[in-house]
Amino acid sequence: MTALEIIFHVEEAPEGGYVAHALGHAIHTEAESMEDLRTMVCDAVRCHFDDHERPQIVRLHLVRDEVLPV
Repeated sequence: MTALEIIFHVEEAPEGGYVAHALGHAIHTEAESMEDLRTMVCDAVRCHFDDHERPQIVRLHLVRDEVLPV
């Protein structure tokens, strides 16, 4: 049975760029820009799953930590 979608938790890396971790799967990747990260995530999903098991949708959940002075 093929999962309809796979969700990646995306964070800004402390040293710059972005890191992405798939929820429920051992898939991790990183890139310098969001555009590059999208490409890297799709490539990682293609490599991780066989054609008949590959999810149809990749969802990126971006978590941004922002500190505001008061």
